[in-house]
Amino acid sequence: MDGLYDRLIQIAGEDAVFMNEPMSKHTSFRIGGPAEYYIAPKTEECLKALEEYCAGQEVPCCVIGNGTNLLAADEGIRGVVISTCEGLSGVCFAKTAVTAQAGILLSKLAAEAAKRSLSGLEFAAGIPGSLGGGVTMNAGAYGGEMKDILVSADVYVPGEGIRTFTAEELKLGYRTSIIKEKGYTVLSAVLQLKNGDENAIRAKMAELKEARVSKQPLEYPSAGSAFKRPEGYFAGKLISDAGLKGFSVGGAQVSEKHAGFIINTGGATARDVKALINHIIQTVQEKFGVTLEPEIRFIG
Repeated sequence: MDGLYDRLIQIAGEDAVFMNEPMSKHTSFRIGGPAEYYIAPKTEECLKALEEYCAGQEVPCCVIGNGTNLLAADEGIRGVVISTCEGLSGVCFAKTAVTAQAGILLSKLAAEAAKRSLSGLEFAAGIPGSLGGGVTMNAGAYGGEMKDILVSADVYVPGEGIRTFTAEELKLGYRTSIIKEKGYTVLSAVLQLKNGDENAIRAKMAELKEARVSKQPLEYPSAGSAFKRPEGYFAGKLISDAGLKGFSVGGAQVSEKHAGFIINTGGATARDVKALINHIIQTVQEKFGVTLEPEIRFIG
């Protein structure tokens, strides 16, 4: 990779490229070794150029948002990690339509909508991820999900460039989309909200926040729900019924507060988390014949 650093600086600027950047600083789990190159592009065109360059040079490359659904390897990550959150967080409101870049936090977007008495994003107020991740995973909570409000998204498609997809074309399902399935990158999205009452919107957001605080182990680093909801079941209940609440491997533990969460009680490694995930999957399969599927994205 001789000369790679110089080329990355040419594309993104010296202040946007970091070498050997600890991923533990950029994931909600607070776990992960150093990324060989960590880049925070300031424009969508720059992100596209970085992905194209890495593909052309066969440099490993992955794009992340706020790192809330990630487990980064202890050994670190070879190649390039591109983050949307530091530089791609612009937003524009036009009546009830919202156009926002992939790096803006869903919580910030919900707050900005509430200021303008716009309803539809209340469910997202407590989701810690970015808009890009939210669209990719069709993020949802408390009866709402991204596909309810998404109109379209501008997406980088490897080998094709930037394309605009309608919400229907993205095939948004339960924690999935064609973006996730095909490895595309969200650059920005257009959302359609509704006029509402600011006080009512804020009251709903406060109600959902209280529900989160009371039920979820937000006082510990985690990656949110560790497993997808299996059809006909709830992952947390299966894990709890399997007697795994509080079970730990190293610093990784099944939360006593909500068994669907794996928390970092201090000093947990990615190896600890993976071992705990495997133990949970095996135990639940043996006891109930249900195969749990991790919701966490593994990188490195």
